[in-house]
Amino acid sequence: MRIATWNVNSITARLPRLLAWLESSGTDVLCLQEAKVAEDQFPLDQLRELGYEAAVHATGRWNGVAVLSRVGIEDVVKGLPGDPGYDGAPEPRAIAATCGPVRVWSVYVPNGREVEHPHYAYKLQWFEALRAAVAGDAGGSRPFAVLGDYNVAPTDDDVYDVAAFEGSTHVTPAERAALASLRGAGLSDVVPRPLKYEHPFTYWDYRQLCFPKNRGMRIDLVYGNAPFAKAVKDSYVDREERKGKGASDHAPVVVDLDV
Repeated sequence: MRIATWNVNSITARLPRLLAWLESSGTDVLCLQEAKVAEDQFPLDQLRELGYEAAVHATGRWNGVAVLSRVGIEDVVKGLPGDPGYDGAPEPRAIAATCGPVRVWSVYVPNGREVEHPHYAYKLQWFEALRAAVAGDAGGSRPFAVLGDYNVAPTDDDVYDVAAFEGSTHVTPAERAALASLRGAGLSDVVPRPLKYEHPFTYWDYRQLCFPKNRGMRIDLVYGNAPFAKAVKDSYVDREERKGKGASDHAPVVVDLDV
């Protein structure tokens, strides 16, 4: 079984690439983030033509998550119970579904913006709600994973130059402590192998030639419980999908399971 996560940075802008990638990659389940489209505008018909169902949680603004599956979708949950919301309103940043033998959450963790910004406090609160939401499945016997854009680099090795991020979000002790707390619920980091260079970065800014210079970050993560981690046969970053005109600034992370 092949499971992947990908921040597509607008499914409308990336649709031809997404459909081509699904067809060529043999992916069974894709957790998708930053759809940037309303649910009633999601390309369900095009996905059905390739054999995929979709569970979608989106409003058409800057967020939006989905789970695409060709092995069935059941027990869908939209949003986090206890979601703290931002400016008084929950955002479409999480969706769960059972796809065949595996249960997944697709998550788009708040960016945090700046350490002193209210969005940073919201980010940490959101992590607490995520931990509470997944704790039951994390400790269960069914393969389970939380996949998505976490907007946190777990270690200094997960950024091209930690000095370049001094004082910024994505690398602060509090954000990394939130990741550690999530792992403490019974999840482990399924670290992919890079297809090029030493570190498996998953995101490269569009500016300043960051991708050609490999100035990246590993912020798209797969956190799986013990049965999920035991079933992993391979995992890699599909760096090729970051190349060329019209690419997302994130690359897919792919996990192969023996389930």
